Amino acid sequence: MLIRRGFKPGRDADRGYVVAIGNFDGVHLGHQAILAVLRQRGLESRLRTAIVCFEPHPREYFAPMPEQAPARLMRLRDKAEQIAEAGVSELRVLRFGAELCRWDAEVFIERVLVQALGAKRVVIGEGFRFGRDRGGDVKKLRSEGGRQGFAVDEIPPLAIGGGAASSSRVRQALAAGRLDEARTILGRDFRISGRVIAGQKLGRKLGFRTANMRLQRRVSPVAGIFAVRASGAGLARHPGVASVGTRPTIGGREWLLETHLFDFEGDLYRERLDVDFIARLRDEIHYPDLTSMTAQMQEDARRARELLSA
Repeated sequence: MLIRRGFKPGRDADRGYVVAIGNFDGVHLGHQAILAVLRQRGLESRLRTAIVCFEPHPREYFAPMPEQAPARLMRLRDKAEQIAEAGVSELRVLRFGAELCRWDAEVFIERVLVQALGAKRVVIGEGFRFGRDRGGDVKKLRSEGGRQGFAVDEIPPLAIGGGAASSSRVRQALAAGRLDEARTILGRDFRISGRVIAGQKLGRKLGFRTANMRLQRRVSPVAGIFAVRASGAGLARHPGVASVGTRPTIGGREWLLETHLFDFEGDLYRERLDVDFIARLRDEIHYPDLTSMTAQMQEDARRARELLSA
């Protein structure tokens, strides 16, 4: 899959694309329904397919404080990998900032859909809004499409578990520790991926070696202690226990994912890992000393082994 940034015309703009627009954070089952229609329309018309997304997320851009931004379910790299697996030809990433905010719906359609991509068909989720002050909607797209030569498919929301599949529902489920609900909407385990970094090696001294990863997010969608499975670096869904938090007992401030893999002694430094979250065990808490913290870590490992073996 080709990844392009900005709204300059692509090399295939003269042939035209079938285009879907959205942030696709999490690429959950509702997103996958849109991708299925996109792929089908591309096959029917023998055109390349493209996703238009925004970076940063508009709600991140408008958040008064960084910690008030929505918790990202995926980094851009992870999103691109999921979209590529769906068979999409191109991911077009638009920088969401002051310039894009000034564009009204007509300008967005002209510069992105018509000039940059030569859209022949546009696929959107129901209720999609775009342009300055969210002035663009499906009615505007269809009106302009009739003039500019593209058709529009509006995909109704996918109902799952008594509600529509949405990134917001996944975030709410994860924040509440309802991993089964998040898994149902995503169609897979919630995952954090990244490269293992050097740590303080405290876990090794306590008998719990950990693979440490930065979250690469302003706000973490999960927090606490979890039973997990890790893949990558020769591992395939290897069982373990993980902590997501700031390590208050040792005065930590940076949010980290620390994963202890059961019965594993290899070196994972600088390797890329995919950590799948299976069950939430408890909150992260502050302990009066390392002895009491180690005792709780042993209990967490016991419970995680039990859950994962079941």
